[in-house]
Amino acid sequence: MYLLYFFIWVIFNGSFTLEIGLIGLVIAGVLVAFTCKFMDYSIAKELWVYKRTFFFLKYICLLVKEIVKANINVIHMILTQREEVEPVLVSFQSDLKTAVGRAFLANCITLTPGTITVTLEDSKYTVHCLDETMAEDIHESQFIEYIRQLEENRNPGKHERNEDFTSQ
Repeated sequence: MYLLYFFIWVIFNGSFTLEIGLIGLVIAGVLVAFTCKFMDYSIAKELWVYKRTFFFLKYICLLVKEIVKANINVIHMILTQREEVEPVLVSFQSDLKTAVGRAFLANCITLTPGTITVTLEDSKYTVHCLDETMAEDIHESQFIEYIRQLEENRNPGKHERNEDFTSQ
């Protein structure tokens, strides 16, 4: 959060000088202190985010790779001479523990072309797939493994809840 506040300060100033940089460091510090005091944020949460940055970048690369593969698959379906596309609804259960993790998975499925998460009730997903080939192994996706790792390494706090990854 500190770096975000600092970069926003520099961007809004339009130029960078030593004076702007020093004032930005002070203002970013004051904003972080305000955020920690009044908005249920802590430095421990920020450090956890910095430590997990590489993990998030790997996850984003996986998401982009899966989106590109699905796009190619959908383009292939459109351009081939298949007479009919056979959409299918698939239901499966996930063992993700947190509500945020389950929503994260639903969003990843929906972002991938050719699939849409229709419903998510507790840990039961119903997914509409454009074709049966897209439904294969959807319940064993790499997304689930990454989200599981994120849940296992979430930031433990004083009052650990099961709602999100970074609760304190």
